[in-house]
Amino acid sequence: MLTIFWLGSPFFAPSLGALGCNVIRHDFKGPETFGWNDIVRLAGCVPDMVVVADKSRPPFVRGIETFPCLTAFLCIDSHIHSWYPRYAQAFDICMVSLRDHLPWFRNMRLADDSVWWMPAFAKDQDLPRTMTAAWDLLFVGTVNAQTTPRRKIFLEKLREEIPGRLHVTTGSYRDLYPQGKVILNYCEHGDLNFRVFEALGCGCCLLTPAVENGQQELFRDGVHLRTYPPDDAHAAARAALDLLAADPLRRTLAENGLAAIDAGHRSRHRAQNFLEKIDKMDVQKTIDRRLQQAPAIHDRYLRLLYLLHAETSSGPYLRETYLKEACRYPRGT
Repeated sequence: MLTIFWLGSPFFAPSLGALGCNVIRHDFKGPETFGWNDIVRLAGCVPDMVVVADKSRPPFVRGIETFPCLTAFLCIDSHIHSWYPRYAQAFDICMVSLRDHLPWFRNMRLADDSVWWMPAFAKDQDLPRTMTAAWDLLFVGTVNAQTTPRRKIFLEKLREEIPGRLHVTTGSYRDLYPQGKVILNYCEHGDLNFRVFEALGCGCCLLTPAVENGQQELFRDGVHLRTYPPDDAHAAARAALDLLAADPLRRTLAENGLAAIDAGHRSRHRAQNFLEKIDKMDVQKTIDRRLQQAPAIHDRYLRLLYLLHAETSSGPYLRETYLKEACRYPRGT
């Protein structure tokens, strides 16, 4: 049985457990970092593998280049954090959710076959529910002028285009989506985000921007969902009104979208694909190669990254930790 210590956001970790792995999960909220001894203590054993799952925060695992087991970085927010590709070079495997960002992680230390496209997914619990429709066009998510300025502007313009038809709220999407005739998505940075998979997984009719990053390979416009040109509120309004006027089309898109999710884009599918890829690896050779290169990995990819975070992080703990990590090896080793 493969013992995996999964550190960070859960993502498809529960599905790995359902497939027979011994998954030990640890998530956290404060400004913490973890070394090998911390992980062994938290796990209560020496794991066969450590997965560091994106939490969109500064590096929270230190010394990863020296870990004696297989290591993987699950990278979701590469559209936000430009330092991710360099940090990823300290791992054995990097999983990237945005397909068009794969080149950013390649042509450094990691071989191309160690950088995997691992798109977002619907959770196995995202299922259709029958509820009375309360809103025509529904957006569920945070709208903030500081953190999501483009989203805020777009939604304001869209509301002007279709007065009284757009409802914006926050809360449990599984409870809210069944109450919307059409679910609206917006991508702040052109990312193929989780909302696409969650809405389709809940059996809803989805209106989403026509982004790259593999969306067109996974889902077809007019078959599984409906798209609009990014940031074009007028076009989004026309598409929404077309869908709202066509009940049969909405049902067909929702049914096709759900079928596509069930066929290959749920948490269990990502977990199965993950294990299949590992099964094809020469695990010990991969670990040994990284350990032999550990000082060079730190010098080339990590030292400046840690110095940067030592300068920019808030609070003395993180600043001191990153400065110490930057000095892990004497220069020239």
